[in-house]
Amino acid sequence: MVMEFFCYHRDRPGSLELREELLEEHWSYMDRYAKELIARGPTFADDGETPTGSVHIVDLPDPAAARAFAFDEPNYQAGAYRDVLVRRWRNILGRTMWDFPGGLTDGNRYLVLGLGEGPAADLALPLDRDELVAYGPLLSDDGDTWLGTAVLLRAPDPDTARAVLTQDRYADIEVHDWEFGGRR
Repeated sequence: MVMEFFCYHRDRPGSLELREELLEEHWSYMDRYAKELIARGPTFADDGETPTGSVHIVDLPDPAAARAFAFDEPNYQAGAYRDVLVRRWRNILGRTMWDFPGGLTDGNRYLVLGLGEGPAADLALPLDRDELVAYGPLLSDDGDTWLGTAVLLRAPDPDTARAVLTQDRYADIEVHDWEFGGRR
């Protein structure tokens, strides 16, 4: 049985040079998971150029395999990342980012990450699903407890991206510039 996992590696401040040195190693590592990847790509600071992290949504057999995937990654092993969020995830759209009808480059793209607790929120797709690249709940390892929602989408601006989630249901909602990752 395959499970879906959301992994978000956050950059350590000052790690840009190290990430650039390890770019080919990172891509080669991800190439080993090409069939399992649902979505991937870097996040950026408000300037749209300075990397702040790396998103990977992947199908793997179990939580142990997901942790191995996240922590064996070359940038993590070299110390480029300050922390890693690994959570079970459910692919509500049922597609990969390569199936996104909006293309690979048109428009602004964002990662919207809402962390919460209590009754699940935002399990139904928003009305404008054509702008969604990936959408689904973050879950506990056993898949029973809702811990938040992770969304990759195209939107005109960060505020519009943030509005895809129900604001008062989350302890925090982060919005990061994001782009499709991988070899071009």
